[in-house]
Amino acid sequence: MNDSNILDKPEIHSQIENKSKEIGFTMPSDLYIGTLLKTLITSKPKSNLLELGTGIGLSLSWMIDGMDAASKLSSIDNDPKLIEIAKNYFAHDKRVNIINADATEWIKNYKGENFDLVFADAWPGKYSEINEILDLIKVGGMYIIDDMLPQPNWPQGHQENVEKLIDYLENRNDFNLTKMNWSTGIIIATKKQ
Repeated sequence: MNDSNILDKPEIHSQIENKSKEIGFTMPSDLYIGTLLKTLITSKPKSNLLELGTGIGLSLSWMIDGMDAASKLSSIDNDPKLIEIAKNYFAHDKRVNIINADATEWIKNYKGENFDLVFADAWPGKYSEINEILDLIKVGGMYIIDDMLPQPNWPQGHQENVEKLIDYLENRNDFNLTKMNWSTGIIIATKKQ
């Protein structure tokens, strides 16, 4: 099996990759997390989905590709320039709500329906507001994070943050956890009954 033979990239993915290179965006999502998100979201029909850390929309393109017509997705980022780029690609899709906001404040003030799947690819919802975001996941819902293996763009001392997060997740009794030494290092946690 060759896991790098990815045949089902979203049609728009290469355009977003090119834009990422053009603007010098240094934190694009990995292809592997994209294909995993698409597969997991396909298992969640009529779902309420959340992405924390839109960037310019690489992982968002995969998530949208996995959604059915009855699902909805909110994607949050605090960078207005990146949000505008993502909106150029996805604003036409009525299932998708791209929000320019501080995710910390957004999480603290969110009063809507709980989520079937959360992809946390930003500091809030991953290293801060973790309790709040895990409380917003439905039973059977998934919490997914990447970049759990050392990355070249990590600031000095970030490994300690990662270790604390992993330890915290390992010690929660309300989620089943799978840690994958694959892609950039992925954790999938599913909320128990």
